[in-house]
Amino acid sequence: MSTAASLIVLFLVAVVPLAPTEAVLIGAGVLAASGQVPLYLVVLVAAAGCLLSDMINFTAGRRMGMRALDKVNRNAKARSMVVWTADQLATKGETILIAARFLPAGGIVGALLTGALKWPLRRFVPVAALGSALWSLYPATVGYIGGQLVDEAWLAMLLSFGVATLISVPIGMAIRARNANRTLSYAEASS
Repeated sequence: MSTAASLIVLFLVAVVPLAPTEAVLIGAGVLAASGQVPLYLVVLVAAAGCLLSDMINFTAGRRMGMRALDKVNRNAKARSMVVWTADQLATKGETILIAARFLPAGGIVGALLTGALKWPLRRFVPVAALGSALWSLYPATVGYIGGQLVDEAWLAMLLSFGVATLISVPIGMAIRARNANRTLSYAEASS
């Protein structure tokens, strides 16, 4: 696949909610380590795609209110993410919107919630852009380091996925455990 085609695929995957963006981004980081594409370009393209996805989700949240989270809120794992993110947005605002992006489905939930909570666009966009850039840097760098450590692309990908999993799974489990018995009153959150 050519460099341009790889970047187009990366952008499109980053735009689609729940697509395997992290996996594709790790692979692009491995490609960058082999010199096939510059790492900064991988991060920029992924960040642009993630930002566009955030804008779409923000708009859906703005138009649909808390109903936008109904589909997300159907299982316990997603519900705990919604509860945690809503609680944190109320007290920590911008900082938590950036941090939530690093959790499974956190970027989607954060964008939907901030839209539903009627954040002004001028407040949301800079924070979403920074969060998208920082998050894109993380898996791309993990893939790049894996590609630098191991010459075989498949082994570099495997190593990189292992490291990413070791980082993200315990965090997600801790949040789910903390919020297992909590519920979110959407009526209160939207007022």
